[in-house]
Amino acid sequence: MAFADNLPISESLGVFVGVAGLDWLADGQAEPLNAVLAAVAAGAAIVAARHWLKRRRKD
Repeated sequence: MAFADNLPISESLGVFVGVAGLDWLADGQAEPLNAVLAAVAAGAAIVAARHWLKRRRKD
């Protein structure tokens, strides 16, 4: 299985849209930089969790 198959693209996109939408509703302006940072952090956490769980199942 390739590394690209494990990337959480849809989850990261969902976090981006959620953060940008919430920011837009709360402040009247969306800040895409904050949304991108949150999406990248969430994606990295998901990749790390998947890797850890995969390794844990093998043991």
